[in-house]
Amino acid sequence: MAQAAAHTDTQQHPIRLYLVVWGWLFILSACSYLVDYFGLAGYPRWSLILLFMMLKAGLIVAVFMHMAWERLALTYAILVPPLVLMVFVGIMVLEANYTLFSRLAFFVAGS
Repeated sequence: MAQAAAHTDTQQHPIRLYLVVWGWLFILSACSYLVDYFGLAGYPRWSLILLFMMLKAGLIVAVFMHMAWERLALTYAILVPPLVLMVFVGIMVLEANYTLFSRLAFFVAGS
């Protein structure tokens, strides 16, 4: 009998929360489609598409994967590695420009 009482003591999320998240996912997907529909090109296009993609992924991770209700240590274990990876990618981008300019300065000038 004690086990039956323990199983009924779980947390239930209201269905309204999931419907609101689905609505926001639909709106963000529509906005992502409208970026192509209006013919944006270049950096504004890719910036908006990536922004909408990150917002949708954040909603999915927070609500459907229940990360909004997890402990802080687990959240850090999920979020910190991608953030560190993005910092390293930024450093590589800066280094790539330095390497390109160095090659152009030394190899093209010597020809």
